[in-house]
Amino acid sequence: MLTIYGVYRSRASRVYWMANELGLEFKSVPVLQARRIDNPLAADAPINTLSPEFVAINPMSMIPSIKDGDLVMHESLAITLYLARKHGGEFAGKTVEEDGLLTMWTLWAATEVEPQTIKIVTTYDNEKENTDEGKATIAVSTRSLKRQFAVLEKHLATTDYLVGNRFTAADLNLAEVLRYAQTEQALFAAHPKVDAWIKRCQARPAYIAMQATRSQEPI
Repeated sequence: MLTIYGVYRSRASRVYWMANELGLEFKSVPVLQARRIDNPLAADAPINTLSPEFVAINPMSMIPSIKDGDLVMHESLAITLYLARKHGGEFAGKTVEEDGLLTMWTLWAATEVEPQTIKIVTTYDNEKENTDEGKATIAVSTRSLKRQFAVLEKHLATTDYLVGNRFTAADLNLAEVLRYAQTEQALFAAHPKVDAWIKRCQARPAYIAMQATRSQEPI
């Protein structure tokens, strides 16, 4: 059975969403981020990214990780691509060319988009969005994202989804990266194709189910 290590309020959300899409039976092992615990190495501390039993799974001490049979994997975006390819159907590439495009969009999300969106979401997570420093961070990151949004807007002008005009792992990966910036409504409003696309992705039952579970976790 597939085992997913990580809480829903983390990048593990991507893996849980994909598992839902594929209808997979899985075991969830909630692993908290160590930064959320006063003393993560205390004897009575909940399992977290510094707990020896988790470090044995992922020496990088980061979530999520998965164990699928004898295979252990880390890196959320790589995991979703793997699960789609293994169980895939519509969610994986149907050709070598499509597989390459799924990888391309996923790497683009990781390298060109997430470095900015993560700054936005962590500003809100740290409740600094109304400070001068926070406002400056959000403004700079939002401005930096305009080029990426313009590229995506142009691509979505002729298709409903990123690859093959169907929802794939690439859409899931990029939608989860862009979710971090959805607080900046003006950015999405200025790019209506992107806004419509992410709303299509987030209207999927598997996403709604993932978010329902996520909302039950402590902030």
